[in-house]
Amino acid sequence: MKFEDLLLEIGGFGRFQILILAILCLPRINLPMHFLLHNFLAATPSHHCAIPHQEAFVNLTMEEVLLISVPRKPDGTFSSCEMFSQPQFHLLLNSSLQQENKSIIQPCQHGWVYDHSQFTSTISTQWDLVCEHRGMNQATATFFFIGVTMGAMVFGYLSDRFGRKTMLQLSLVCSVVFGMLSAASVSYTMLAITRALTGVALSGLSLIVLPLAMEWVDIQHRTFTGILSSIFWSVGNMLLALAAYLVREWHWLLVTVTGPCLLSIVCLWWVPESARWLIAKGKVKEAHRHLLRCARMNGRKDFAVSTEALTRMATDKNMGGSYSYISLFRTPVLRKISLCSGVVWFGVAFSYYGMSMNLTGFGLNIYLSQFVFGVIEIPAKMVMYVLVNRIGRRQSQAWTLILTGFCIGANIVIPKPFTSLRSVVAIMGKGFSEAAFTTVFLYTSELYPTILRQNGMGYTSFMARLGGALAPLVFLLDEVWWSLPEVTYCGVAVCSGAVAFLLPETLNVRLPEGIEDVERPQVKVPPEVSAPEGMPLQALLK
Repeated sequence: MKFEDLLLEIGGFGRFQILILAILCLPRINLPMHFLLHNFLAATPSHHCAIPHQEAFVNLTMEEVLLISVPRKPDGTFSSCEMFSQPQFHLLLNSSLQQENKSIIQPCQHGWVYDHSQFTSTISTQWDLVCEHRGMNQATATFFFIGVTMGAMVFGYLSDRFGRKTMLQLSLVCSVVFGMLSAASVSYTMLAITRALTGVALSGLSLIVLPLAMEWVDIQHRTFTGILSSIFWSVGNMLLALAAYLVREWHWLLVTVTGPCLLSIVCLWWVPESARWLIAKGKVKEAHRHLLRCARMNGRKDFAVSTEALTRMATDKNMGGSYSYISLFRTPVLRKISLCSGVVWFGVAFSYYGMSMNLTGFGLNIYLSQFVFGVIEIPAKMVMYVLVNRIGRRQSQAWTLILTGFCIGANIVIPKPFTSLRSVVAIMGKGFSEAAFTTVFLYTSELYPTILRQNGMGYTSFMARLGGALAPLVFLLDEVWWSLPEVTYCGVAVCSGAVAFLLPETLNVRLPEGIEDVERPQVKVPPEVSAPEGMPLQALLK
């Protein structure tokens, strides 16, 4: 007996599964509110050097004070990082004069003055993370994703060893603790450390929520489960825009986006551990109890399976033994899957966060960009629901990544005055990018066997968060060449999309239980096949 046979008998997508999905969607909403928080937490408003003794210029307007105190850039705007060592009063007579004596231009000596019309407070204004300290501002996102990267390895291993639900609970509790500590930060160092630790904690949510849900549903509803979970990410995206618009002070914004984790902690008590994992670990009594509960809730009161049958399933040669991340590279097919999926995940995250953290570069204001980027993700996911079942996971994964790169590349050549066209292309690119991210979660969950699924997700998530950590730093390359960041994002997306063609197709293929199931060709399950008594085939859930 295999686990898909049990799903066939207890109902692979009934009220029990719907309840689990509803509860697990709550933490899914919360994830983007932290992962994309850098857009608002570290936003840098318009600023210029603080002008000493400004009260002496009582007869001058603010524009005139800036004219004699701050040099202009080639585009005519005032410099954000430089000032005159002495007031240049002659510019009042002819403001078009070019300052030829560069020796009187110096970096800001007395701090900066910020425009607070859009943001009451950000970490940029709090600790002057501008100009020569601009890299520290971008590094805040990198610290967070470094934490997520490390957490992916930790939670991937621990959730395969100690259980999905236990690690998910730990992840939520730690997210609340470190999120609130971040909000209470009194120094940049404290914020950097607590944000990194928050990233470690949140990686558990990112890593475990979808596999836990999918391990309870049948093969016909795997795609639906993956797409639904991803849609709630987009809902969180839009809610972040609303929260940031209403809460303009960074301390309270952190509290706002961390608070919902408390609700998830309470609701998670109703979510059972994965019966598939319990059986794989030989905990047949607990698995038996959850299976009976599922059958009762789904109206399958005649369901009966002995603990002896579950024990035989647990002692299957595919399910025994001790596994680690090294196991992902020991056998030929699994090694190829791991190498290729690692590259794909890196490219997906690198291009996604590259676009998501450049909200001011496409002609819309930052709040509208965040909201529109969230809205466009939903139809993109609806389309992917059809495509991954029609053309397959592999083609969908590859072409969404390649098209993401093409859209990023197109905005390199479109002149900036064409703001409407740039916005349309950027929104299309964001849609393709999110479609790629949606597919990769579903696709990877189907590639790895049960005994290594969380290890596999942990490894690929590590690669993704490595891409997420590097993405904000790439913006600093504009000092070398203004288009170099976009060229980098474009190239990585296209190349990783090409690598996706090397992965095996998983459409209508039963989820593997052991390594041998991966190494030998898998049997496709015809979608029209149905179970006895008209019940849809509840094939192997991951």
